[in-house]
Amino acid sequence: MKGREKVLALTAYDFPTAQLLSESGIPLILVGDSLGMVVLGYPDTTHVTMADMEHHVRAVARARPLSLLAADLPYGSYTTPKDAVANAQRLINAGAEAVKAEGGRSILPQLNALRDSGIPFIGHLGMLPQSVNIEGGYRIKGKTDSEHTALVDDCKAVCQAGACAIVLELVTASVAAELTSVSSVPTLGIGSGPGCDGQILVTTDLLGLSPGFIPKHVKFHGQLRDQAKEIIREWSLRICQPENQKPPS
Repeated sequence: MKGREKVLALTAYDFPTAQLLSESGIPLILVGDSLGMVVLGYPDTTHVTMADMEHHVRAVARARPLSLLAADLPYGSYTTPKDAVANAQRLINAGAEAVKAEGGRSILPQLNALRDSGIPFIGHLGMLPQSVNIEGGYRIKGKTDSEHTALVDDCKAVCQAGACAIVLELVTASVAAELTSVSSVPTLGIGSGPGCDGQILVTTDLLGLSPGFIPKHVKFHGQLRDQAKEIIREWSLRICQPENQKPPS
């Protein structure tokens, strides 16, 4: 699809959402470890386990989506090449068709091991959510010359390792556009400007259902959370009306 059409990707963590995205023609569904915050109530993705990921991948896979189904390797599951392959295989066995791992040259041995094992993988560069506690928060990458150079080198390395796509998260727009030009595979931006080959979002952010807040990079989103609360309120009022509480005659 690179160079021919925009690549769109959204997250799914359950059966009905996977069906919805597939029926909407979204070509890539990601069972993201973002489920830690938007589904499981964790403060960040580092609390998500392999068991959590397997459970949600199975639920999504039961929808038999027409979309390519990818899944995140969670925090701590790919510290060595052996672990990367073993845990990626667990996600494949659960129904994923590809896995995603965060990092560039620092995890090159793991990426090479995935490739040599025949497991398709997606790269992830820029802001790495699994490193949020090490970095002390979420921040835009590529602002300094050193970050710029490192991102270009990482992008080239991930492509050479055999990635089928690369997520660019919170990368400056100019650097993201440059990475897209040097990448041989599609780049999927999230908060990285319009110069990427496509975009990926957390579906609950797009629909306005995410708890807490909607990130600034989600320029257009629905208000389903407010609509759902209004429906629940109206239902509650209707059920609690005195005429609805009378016993049948």
